[in-house]
Amino acid sequence: MLIKALTRTRQKGSMSLTDWLSYGFLFLGVVLMFGPALWLGASSLKTKTALQEFPPSFLPMGQKEVRVAGRDTALPAYLITQPDGSSRELALSRRIGLVGFFIDPAQPVAEPVQLRMDQARPVREIALAWDNYTEPLERMRFDRFLGNSLFVTITATLLTLLVNSMCAFALSKYSFRGRNAIFVLVLSTLMVPVSVILIPSFLVITSLGLTNSLWGVILPPVATPTGVFLLRQYMLTIPDELIDAARMDGASEWRIYWRIIMPLAVPALAVLGIFSVMWRWNDFLWPLIVLNREEVFTLQLGLASFQGELDTQWHYLLAMTVMTLAPVVLIFLFLQKYITTGIASTGLK
Repeated sequence: MLIKALTRTRQKGSMSLTDWLSYGFLFLGVVLMFGPALWLGASSLKTKTALQEFPPSFLPMGQKEVRVAGRDTALPAYLITQPDGSSRELALSRRIGLVGFFIDPAQPVAEPVQLRMDQARPVREIALAWDNYTEPLERMRFDRFLGNSLFVTITATLLTLLVNSMCAFALSKYSFRGRNAIFVLVLSTLMVPVSVILIPSFLVITSLGLTNSLWGVILPPVATPTGVFLLRQYMLTIPDELIDAARMDGASEWRIYWRIIMPLAVPALAVLGIFSVMWRWNDFLWPLIVLNREEVFTLQLGLASFQGELDTQWHYLLAMTVMTLAPVVLIFLFLQKYITTGIASTGLK
């Protein structure tokens, strides 16, 4: 069924120019969208030496090592071209300058072959560096950073949905003087750069005593103009007759909001929830300003510990980046059906 859908053509039994252009455009889009993610995943399994190779390779390739009797450690394998043109795989036992001494793993007691290093070609094979994932978990307080990020993301997302839905409900279902002006004022805050409000926001957090507290990271960005816009435009599509009928039955305004508006606005809430999770999970600048104690660091601040002044441990950094992306990807996979529904319905009345 999937293959049939992916090979569908405009004319049965033949590929037209339109089909070739369409599939070419779709293939290019897939490469541009998923290519960097696949490269990140493959690079996270490379060793530190493999990451510094040029030209770089997509697959995590590494130097092949062989065990030789009488040796405590494995030796790197090299391919030697013999005078008759055939190739022979030998192990490098020791190296002096540009000269290497190679031995046959099958005959370790034989006389070593002395060759220049430019006459030997390293034998490469796929080598998955799983230590990139295990070693940082032992060195850094990953469980603590993960718990902080989960608390910030979940709490901030719930508060964002609550505050923005209340504002959107008032701007979409109540008629009062200045309603449109307030809505325009809310949208106009989108034009204010984040850098302009960083210092005032930090001064407010400091005056409230929320520095080095996860609540100082959660509370300032709770109300977002994007969320108010999405939810208001979606709530405009909900018939006012439902609210009037509920009021005639004696329902309170809170009951109308919680039992009627919120269930009907689930697609738009899911879209905003996905956006909020991505914003909060990947946020780095604001937590960097508010937090300076390691015990309250989020994952993004924890990843910064792999970047030093003189050296960056890219193999660890890439592996931990993959782990931080996993929760966002899972949430997107579970809620992706609401994205098209919520965005397609937003703004329709």
